[in-house]
Amino acid sequence: MPDNKNFTFIITSNRKGQTRSVTVSAAWLKASIAIAIVTLVFLAAASVDYFGLLLEQGENKLLHAENDQLSRQFQVVESKLSSLESSLERIKTLTTKIKLITNIEDEDRVMKLSLGSSSRIEQSLSDFEYDGDHDERAPAGEFLKSDSMFLEKPPLDEIRGELAATRNHDYANLSIRIDRAVKNSALREQGVIRLQELLQERQSILNATPNIKPARGWFTSRFGYRIDPFTGKSDLHLGLDIASASGTPIMAPADGVVSYVGYEAGYGKIVAIDHGFGVRTRYAHNSQLYVELGQKVKRRDIISAVGSTGRSSGPHLHYEVRINDVPVDPINYILDE
Repeated sequence: MPDNKNFTFIITSNRKGQTRSVTVSAAWLKASIAIAIVTLVFLAAASVDYFGLLLEQGENKLLHAENDQLSRQFQVVESKLSSLESSLERIKTLTTKIKLITNIEDEDRVMKLSLGSSSRIEQSLSDFEYDGDHDERAPAGEFLKSDSMFLEKPPLDEIRGELAATRNHDYANLSIRIDRAVKNSALREQGVIRLQELLQERQSILNATPNIKPARGWFTSRFGYRIDPFTGKSDLHLGLDIASASGTPIMAPADGVVSYVGYEAGYGKIVAIDHGFGVRTRYAHNSQLYVELGQKVKRRDIISAVGSTGRSSGPHLHYEVRINDVPVDPINYILDE
């Protein structure tokens, strides 16, 4: 039997004559209640989804901000690693040059030389000027001045054991380690550069120091006072005479630049070489001159030929060595006898 119940709702007002009544069937009332419930459930679900979307949007913004920060941190780390790689590449190049200079094949030995004591390379690494403390275990804060924008709290300090006490592999600790590696590589690079400069300087001095007999033959008159063969009186002989057959090649005893080529009454045909560092050598009584003024020569290059020009009693080479224009005994600069 169908349900024909009706419900009447009477609405009254505090004013006289203001009364209304609404009659609805039970079926319609039930339908309205069901629709209201469904509507409320739908609104509740929509509210939950809306607030979920708001929360997710907030998380996305946070993740985006964190991603931007990680991107900037990556750029900083990449820049530091590029600097480290460049420094290591320069060290490798300098080490190769030092190996060529010293004939040392073991790269570890070269690096030990570059980081050796000041007595070996005449200047310790601590003499080089850098920003901040020279101690390679300098406070961590020194390395993170450029990274402060990325840090939420002060960096850990390795000297006080804070860095060793934590196992966190965060950006601050990574940045400290990279900066310390960059600084240590810079110290090592400076040591290698200084060693190379010292070796090159010493090599230049050795190359410029006369150390061979300039011509074959035998010594006939030494440096110092002697009886002059022409006057018969005691006279200061400023060089070393080497008797040899006319035309015997005369070699440069060290690297240098020809500073004089000409003829002098007493010396005959003469050549002078400036070896640098205040060292000059002179070669007199030549029969032939094979070099020109300003020409660069190397040790053992042929510069002239033995002769008897000028004031000479026979074919020989008059060889002089002068230090800062002061004549010295050339025999001290002949090491191959």
